[in-house]
Amino acid sequence: MELFKQKNSLKWAQSVGLVAIALAALVGVILIQRSQLDQPSQWAENPKQAEEQETLKLKLLSRTPTFGFDNVVSDWVFLNFLQYYGDDDARKKTGYSLSPQYFDIVTRLDPRFTDVYMFISSAVSYQLGKPDLAIDLMKRGTAALSPKANPKAFQVWRFMGLDQLLLQGDVPGSIHSHEMAAQWVKGTPDEDLAPLFQGTAKFLRNDPNSLTVRVFSWGSIYEQARMVGDQPTQDRAKQAIEGLGGKIFEKDGQMVIQPPVSKPPKKAPTQ
Repeated sequence: MELFKQKNSLKWAQSVGLVAIALAALVGVILIQRSQLDQPSQWAENPKQAEEQETLKLKLLSRTPTFGFDNVVSDWVFLNFLQYYGDDDARKKTGYSLSPQYFDIVTRLDPRFTDVYMFISSAVSYQLGKPDLAIDLMKRGTAALSPKANPKAFQVWRFMGLDQLLLQGDVPGSIHSHEMAAQWVKGTPDEDLAPLFQGTAKFLRNDPNSLTVRVFSWGSIYEQARMVGDQPTQDRAKQAIEGLGGKIFEKDGQMVIQPPVSKPPKKAPTQ
């Protein structure tokens, strides 16, 4: 009986210890979050100093154990990124150089967090101009996710395929990513997109330099940027579409993309 009591006491002590650690972790997160309440004013008054402080905070977070609260910390870091990303005035002065650090933490702690990958494509590939780094981060998602785990998992392959095609010039990689997106979207509520992904892969295989595919791919980037409020990337996508000979505009509240008009072959001169 005494031994039984000792074992129970030991288990109770261990449980209390774990709860104490968990509470300490949560309190730490809350305190850090409260310290960020003045962050907008810091960004406005001294953006460079605020960026240095944010860099230090991200370095500490990347090395701090989460005590099993990976998802909580990941969500909190992502919310901090949204605040950072949405501060247009500060970003005009300091740029988006911290975006990879936010997403390194988020995708390492919670690679199944599907919604973040759209922002990785926008902020890291298009805003920062580092598609190689963005694709490395996306590969954490494709390695951890599956259609069964999340019906939106196909989006990661789609984002990767667009970045590979438009920014890396990696046509074989883009073909593979679109084929995987087509496989993963089947059986999900968005399975009507499968023909689009399969068609993109087929067009690229038959015509790697297809202007039509590139125009519609930039159209996807434009829509993606509009969803996250990324005006610079929208402007870039529109310029790319027009540079390829296409057009993009809104009609009756709907986005319309017109591919380049192929010119008819010249007739041979009559004798």
